[in-house]
Amino acid sequence: MVYHSSSCIQKCENPVLTYRDIPYQATLVFNAGVAKYQGKYVMMFRNDYGDYEKQKLEGTNIGLAFSDDGIHWDVQPKPCFSMEDDEVIRAYDPRITVLDGRAYVCFAIDTHHGLRGGIAVTEDFDRFEILTMTAPDNRNMVLFPERIDGKYVRLERPLPVYSRTWLKPGFDIWLSRSPDMRYWGDTCLVLASEKVKFAQEKIGPGAPPVKTDKGWLTTFHAVDSNDKPGKNGWEDTWNKRYTAGLMLLDLEDPSKVIGRYEEPLIAPETFWECKEGFRQNVIFPGGMILEDGGEVKIYYGASDTVECLATADVNDLLSLCLQG
Repeated sequence: MVYHSSSCIQKCENPVLTYRDIPYQATLVFNAGVAKYQGKYVMMFRNDYGDYEKQKLEGTNIGLAFSDDGIHWDVQPKPCFSMEDDEVIRAYDPRITVLDGRAYVCFAIDTHHGLRGGIAVTEDFDRFEILTMTAPDNRNMVLFPERIDGKYVRLERPLPVYSRTWLKPGFDIWLSRSPDMRYWGDTCLVLASEKVKFAQEKIGPGAPPVKTDKGWLTTFHAVDSNDKPGKNGWEDTWNKRYTAGLMLLDLEDPSKVIGRYEEPLIAPETFWECKEGFRQNVIFPGGMILEDGGEVKIYYGASDTVECLATADVNDLLSLCLQG
């Protein structure tokens, strides 16, 4: 099956960030979180560093960049965040939500005993306070930008390998609530992977939701398998394809999906998405900004290698979710 991006999506011709833009050791620069904070666009990006030409990786950290227009980025001289100790292998894939005047960062964590998700808070992107970390295996978290019925709310993607083997394996999107950002519960299913026709394997939250008058608009990633596996990047075999989906959640009860686009919103099509990079045919959304004039900026990692930008009008995106 060949998928195409929605006609309302306008992709920038080139990535907005590559390893060549980074003033320190960098190789794969992708899966960024982006938000507006204190009058600037701010980006935290995943950096898997090593040697691009030799196709070798050595480690992971998270870098920081600022922008006046959301397109041209001033990368800071050193990484802003990393985690590594006897138990933690690395932190990666940050997503930024501005809430009550502070910047909250959700991130994934690889450990020697499972995959975890963390939430940290910062006011200057220099000092971070880690508020909570999930039990394994749960990651791909994104926070809503305001409390709902007095509670903090997040989307997340547990990885129940044992219980979901009958559905191959079928990882889904869930929602949890918290009174204090530290302790989370009241968990419920939002969207099951088998409901998404362009996801054979799993789905997961994308960018933090943005509020519209029709509901909470949010992206998600969806994964299926390429029926013609091959090299498709640095590895001997890479047979997965990642696309970006779009859904609309109820303003008062965001566990309810009130609209969803039935096709991929963004699919791999360009050179940077299909022909170049570590793992080709990958679209991984992590940032979405609704501008005052109605333009929506959607930031996504491409081929696990570079950071890209697409734009659309918010009314077109809402129409996609509500058209059927």
